Amino acid sequence: MIFQKETMEVEILSTKLIKPSSPTPNYLQNYKLSFFDQIADEAHLPLVLFYPPGNSNTKNNIAAEEQLEQSLSRILTHVYPIAGRFTEDNSSIHCLDQGVKFVKAKVNCKLNDFLEKAHKDVNLALSCWPKDTWYVDETNLLIVPIVIVQVTKFNCGGMALSMSHAHTAMDGFTTFTFVHEWSKVCKLGIPTEKINFLSFNLAKIFPPRDASKILLPRIPQENRMDAKLVAKKLYINQDSISRLREELTKSTDSGALCFKPSRVEMIIALLWRALIRASEKQHGHLRRSIMGIPINLRTKLISLPQVEKSFGNLVIDAPVKFVPEEIPNMELHNFVRLIRDTVTKTITACDKNSPDDVVSALANIYNESFLAQEWGGNDEVDMFTSSSLCRFPIQEADFGWGKPCLMHFGSRHNQYCWLYDAECGNGICVQVDLKENNIHLFECDDDIKAFFKF
Repeated sequence: MIFQKETMEVEILSTKLIKPSSPTPNYLQNYKLSFFDQIADEAHLPLVLFYPPGNSNTKNNIAAEEQLEQSLSRILTHVYPIAGRFTEDNSSIHCLDQGVKFVKAKVNCKLNDFLEKAHKDVNLALSCWPKDTWYVDETNLLIVPIVIVQVTKFNCGGMALSMSHAHTAMDGFTTFTFVHEWSKVCKLGIPTEKINFLSFNLAKIFPPRDASKILLPRIPQENRMDAKLVAKKLYINQDSISRLREELTKSTDSGALCFKPSRVEMIIALLWRALIRASEKQHGHLRRSIMGIPINLRTKLISLPQVEKSFGNLVIDAPVKFVPEEIPNMELHNFVRLIRDTVTKTITACDKNSPDDVVSALANIYNESFLAQEWGGNDEVDMFTSSSLCRFPIQEADFGWGKPCLMHFGSRHNQYCWLYDAECGNGICVQVDLKENNIHLFECDDDIKAFFKF
């Protein structure tokens, strides 16, 4: 199997299944999915990390791969559900140690040459992502491994480590925590009996239920292969972030912010306003827009501290709604205030003593926003998502090869903005996944040109 982009070829060398180093006990062999797992997207989502040559604490790349396989096997003994397979009714995972798919590949170029091109064309990173997860849906979800790992070697000794996971089984917190802990096990040689970093209790706290009785029907998504989404990488440095904050807080009029906005709030506001302007240029008028901002509820449910390190899905999207009549002059400070107010309101609504009340709050939020015909089901409304991965431990994922020099997220399923700490310096990188006919209008926006570098 060979993937070719211009003169670059990625060749698959081998595939195998990595199983837990110790058999999963009988009493753990049926892992039930929670309500939050039920409503998660069925897609496989990729994460690709690139590592430069010369930093390995092993003698050669073969030894590095062996360490990777052995440490994966050890850590699967703790994170046993991802080595299983979904049941036919999609209500649980059979944890019979079927294994994680492990792919070895090579590419006929040097990492530096690849990175030079990838910084200009972020889509190249997907060439190091396992191709058999591009087309995962409900028809083959049961037979595709829950996690697929691919290690791609470059001619110079650099490496790309890709992990593709079923969103039904795990969210971003689970994925990034798993990769970070796996890197520690690999680098430090942590034995199996000392690996313990996640709990597996969400189905007991949020048991599955008939979602059709509490949630409106899910809006059919645009055909994913026809969406023609492309990715661009932007960078905003600390000086620009400080300048942006000063502009938002220095004014003495009634529109100025009375609080110190966070980096993430400001950057999402800036990106969203540019996206709305791009849509206006395309359609000839301002359209309503909704920005979903995922919130990890593990640290927000004060009355349920036992979920703080739970495996699985425990996320809600805060629905930030733009109505042109409500922000007539498109002032940036109003976007920042709208984002903060909506996120705060969403967290407050979900922080209930009873898990049933948490589910009820989520249902109300989704039914009034993402699933409502006047919003989520309306072709006249632009929908985006913006997820902040800042301060997540993923950049500390050192498998013994140093820290990653480039990261890549998402699989072009939705119009998305990924924010993460820059690999170098104190700035923030943004990966935007947008429709092909929107990306050029977005790039030409005055705010994007004034604050960001491509």
